[in-house]
Amino acid sequence: MYNLSNRKKVMEQRQMTLLERMYLPAIFGGMAITIKHLFKKKATVQYPEVQRPFSPVFRGLHELKRDEKGAERCTACGLCAVSCPAEAITMVAAEREKGEENLYREEKYAATYEINMLRCIFCGFCEEACPKEAIFLETKPAPASFERKDFIYGKDRLLVPLTESHQQVRAQLQAQKA
Repeated sequence: MYNLSNRKKVMEQRQMTLLERMYLPAIFGGMAITIKHLFKKKATVQYPEVQRPFSPVFRGLHELKRDEKGAERCTACGLCAVSCPAEAITMVAAEREKGEENLYREEKYAATYEINMLRCIFCGFCEEACPKEAIFLETKPAPASFERKDFIYGKDRLLVPLTESHQQVRAQLQAQKA
C-alpha cells in the first residue's frame, strides 16, 4: 500500500468506563436536549388561521394579465409552453372573430390555456419567456385539494378579472365607435 502523505495518524482504542457502557451519559444528554426544546418557541404555524410570511421572491400561483384596455395579453405564441421544463402548460391558439377586437390584443389568442399545477415546479421560466408580459407568478400559494381535477387551471381561473377601470375604458371605446 502506498502512502500519499506522511500525515498518518494511529488511533488507539481505549476501554470504555462502566458508566459509558451503560450509556447513561448519552441518555441524559438526549433528555437534556429534549427538555431544552420543550421551552423554545414553536416553529409550527396554525395554517388556515395564521399564515406565515413569504419571501419577497416567492413564486405562487400563475395569473394571465390583461392590458390597460382589459384585453387579454396572451397571443398564444407558445413560448411559455416550450420553456416549461415540466411540460405543465398546454394551449390551443385561435383566430379572433369580427367584433372581438376589445377582447384580444392581436389576431391570434389562446382559445384554451391550461396549467397542470401538479406538474408545475414554479420555476418562473414561463414568466421570463413571455414576450407580451402576459403570465406572472403571483404571491398567492396554491390551495390544497383532494381532487386531481382541481389542479388543472384553465383560463377561467388564471385570467385576471376585469376591474372597474377596465370596464370604464371599454365603455369609452365603444362610445367612440358609435
